[in-house]
Amino acid sequence: MTLLDAMERPLRDLRISVTDRCNFRCTYCMPKEIFGPDYPFLPRDRVLTYEEVTRIARIFVGLGVEKIRLTGGEPLVRRDLDRLISQLHAIPGLKDITLTTNGSLLRTQARKLKEAGLQRITVSLDSLDDAIFKRMNDVGMSVATVLDGIEAAADAGLSPIKVNAVVQRGVNDHTVVDLARHFKGTPHIVRYIEYMDVGNSNGWKLDHVVTAREILDRINAEMPIEPANPNYRGEVAKRWRYKDGTGEIGVIASITQPFCGDCSRVRISAEGEVFTCLFGSNGHDLRSLLRGGATDNEIREAIERIWRPRTDRYSEIRTGATKLLPKVEMSRIGG
Repeated sequence: MTLLDAMERPLRDLRISVTDRCNFRCTYCMPKEIFGPDYPFLPRDRVLTYEEVTRIARIFVGLGVEKIRLTGGEPLVRRDLDRLISQLHAIPGLKDITLTTNGSLLRTQARKLKEAGLQRITVSLDSLDDAIFKRMNDVGMSVATVLDGIEAAADAGLSPIKVNAVVQRGVNDHTVVDLARHFKGTPHIVRYIEYMDVGNSNGWKLDHVVTAREILDRINAEMPIEPANPNYRGEVAKRWRYKDGTGEIGVIASITQPFCGDCSRVRISAEGEVFTCLFGSNGHDLRSLLRGGATDNEIREAIERIWRPRTDRYSEIRTGATKLLPKVEMSRIGG
């Protein structure tokens, strides 16, 4: 079955947040001033169990979902995540299971995640400059720890690894070439992300955005690159390869080159709310259906009612008015 929204975009990608907690306090996502010791994170009984997540995932796959990405918060702070991956891996028709992580806990978990059925992994690493990286994650986590996690994931068979870097002007933009140079010649792919106005707490301003064009120009000046074809329709990162054949990079340009027209993604928060856009204001409650005795068919029909009228295209129509709308925090629904 192919479920289309009001703009004829198919439902293909499901992103599931398994926790709203994280061991980092990145300034662009979970600033310490807001997400401090007294922040009211979700109590355990409000977070979906692995069995509930698997049930929802199975229904979504029946509606056309082919890829599931596990997010957070930081998904690896949730205990026994390999058990969930094993359950998802057993769903007929699911083609791809992937995970986004800050990499700090990968050394001890990578192998069991791979053995459970995880196929790919994305690691966030905003700079190779240790002082800058520590300021950005705001918990003193070192670059070396994340690089060690990437190495562990590669050794476990999760290579090639995508390395995501959020670029902010005046913060880490002067280190983008160093990051590209470090991974050039490896199987891994650095993807630069324009700083986005996700959530309400990261102090986003347009003049903090370093455009994809500027990032590409800086890299091309030292290591010539050329455009590469997308791997599939709806791929969010524009691909660029080094002309000498030693790898590729990507740019995710939600601000300057919106890709809403091909968006096939839906997101589920840790407490079971469905969001049809990263910049959504309101979610749709599935947990009440799960725990209220609804049948799979009733849940499927609820999902159809959510997706079919979908017209979300926040990044294409970003205006003064839309920017003032309250948005769900990234820490609740992942990237």
